Amino acid sequence: MVSLVVPRKDCKIKSCYVHVPFCKKVCSYCDFCKNYYDEQVVSNYLDALKIEIKNNYKGEVLNTLYIGGGTPSCLSRDNLKELFKILRTLKLSKDYEFTFECNFEDITEELLSFLKENRVNRLSIGIQSFNKKYEKVLNRIIDKEKIIKNVSLSKSYFDNVNVDLMYALPNESINDLKEDLMVIVKLDVAHVSTYALIVEDHTKLKIDKIKETNEDLQNEMYYEIIKELSKNGYEHYEISNFAKTGYESKHNLTYWNNERYYGFGAGASGFVENKRYDNTKSIKNYISGKTIVYEEILDKKTLMKDEVMLNLRKTSGINKETFKNKYNISFDKAFNYKDLKLKGYLNENEANVFIPENKLFISNEIIIMLLENII
Repeated sequence: MVSLVVPRKDCKIKSCYVHVPFCKKVCSYCDFCKNYYDEQVVSNYLDALKIEIKNNYKGEVLNTLYIGGGTPSCLSRDNLKELFKILRTLKLSKDYEFTFECNFEDITEELLSFLKENRVNRLSIGIQSFNKKYEKVLNRIIDKEKIIKNVSLSKSYFDNVNVDLMYALPNESINDLKEDLMVIVKLDVAHVSTYALIVEDHTKLKIDKIKETNEDLQNEMYYEIIKELSKNGYEHYEISNFAKTGYESKHNLTYWNNERYYGFGAGASGFVENKRYDNTKSIKNYISGKTIVYEEILDKKTLMKDEVMLNLRKTSGINKETFKNKYNISFDKAFNYKDLKLKGYLNENEANVFIPENKLFISNEIIIMLLENII
């Protein structure tokens, strides 16, 4: 029998993710749960989402709510009205963060006004690249002028705007990346998320046998991004994320701090008390009520390993006092990390253990080594 090793107060749910798995166009690199847009299927899906939320949401006051996809912004106005009617059942705190993902080409005054009227206060805009030459390989619309225009329009409605930038694209040079970064800086948004292109299984890129950029160039690009964004007022607070002061993603920090959250919708995952769960990726099964396909009750050792794996994504790393309060054991008694410190893979100050900036590119390898040294 697995005991609840974390005090009840630390199991309180403060965040919720809702997945909208529909797109009008499927990007070549995407391996998320998604389906081509069909208004009737979406309507049936929303009916199932309403039931899932009603059966599982316990009335907690949430600090963050995140609507992701897929492409939530591709929904019709009637679908959006129904979605937000369902979301009205979720209680939000006074200083909540409510994020809505959208593609830049869907942005209109009408959509922005609707979102603002429905409690959204943060937009996350998928851009990936400003370079037209990647339009075909990414299977995305790329229109630099329209991106700039619509991001600017979004900023007139919302102070908190994130844009996604993808790098290490096929045959992308460091100069190509620098040009994209120049545009990002000029957009002057509150938050920037950056991702190296990964060729995942079950994607068009994999079928087309597209190769990933070599690690040396990826490394050079990664540190070019850090340099340019850092010198232009962005704090590098997580491996792939940059924010102006006060605009760190509260929702994503829920994940990286290993805190609890609901996951609703097909393909969503959640973490409730000491249980992690995954929902089905089948839209058909989800609509028919066959929701959860995986559940795992975590023991203390697994919870501590998850804490390390997620915390070390933050540049601030693992807070030793928080770790001890959660698990009733000091971090140095739970993990042997002296050798990793001697080799320069980890740094330590009075409060935290963290990966130094010059080793962030190999953070996955460092995390694996540390996890192997659990005592």
